[in-house]
Amino acid sequence: MRNTVNILGIPIDNVSMDEALNVVKGFLSEDRVHTVYTPNSEIMMAAQRDPELKKILCEADLLVPDGAGVVLASKINGCPLKERVAGFDLTNMLFSDEAAKAVNFFFLGGKPGVAEEAYKNLLDRKININVVGIRNGYFTKDEEEEIIRQINDSNTDVLLVALGAPKQEKWIHANKEKLKVKVCIGVGGTFDVLAGRAKRAPVFFQKHGLEWLYRLYKEPWRFVRMLDLPRFILRVIANKIRPEKPERA
Repeated sequence: MRNTVNILGIPIDNVSMDEALNVVKGFLSEDRVHTVYTPNSEIMMAAQRDPELKKILCEADLLVPDGAGVVLASKINGCPLKERVAGFDLTNMLFSDEAAKAVNFFFLGGKPGVAEEAYKNLLDRKININVVGIRNGYFTKDEEEEIIRQINDSNTDVLLVALGAPKQEKWIHANKEKLKVKVCIGVGGTFDVLAGRAKRAPVFFQKHGLEWLYRLYKEPWRFVRMLDLPRFILRVIANKIRPEKPERA
């Protein structure tokens, strides 16, 4: 039975990082496709404007709080989540886990060459995962069937999709019935960081929930997008004071 916390109509799994890893490993023993998404405040707010995205998040097999804002929202609601579970960290823990030696991975997304660099850097760090296929994220609708065939023929267990949110979530949802994999995870900019093309915030910023501030400093052009962070918290507070009526089925 899943333990979830409802935040603006979206059920976030109340799990620690270790628990989330164990859930994903459990998915690997089941013969069906499982979806794992890692929403932050921006994605949670986008889902309030986009009913399709909200439905997709609600139907995930595992939905973890990638941002400190999501954890803060749970505290405002009086049902605190255990901790932030960053998608980048969860993916890297899966790579390093002993069980990963028997797992096949497929990297889908990123600019041409980025996923290859990410894999090479992992191997250089002695993280010897089995990557059975790589495809960049620059493809047309007409190429999707061939990409899905390539994924299925590769005998992969875990499909990592780095197309950016919400495109990656919508792509996984639209194609999950065609995929012969066990786990699909939306991983955002993970390949860029692993390839050395982008840097995460220093540990101080990560521990204090200030990655958004570091990102804004490095990429000031993101200012308009980041306005969704205070909008999200204000909406949570407003909903706490005057709860929104549940949507009719």
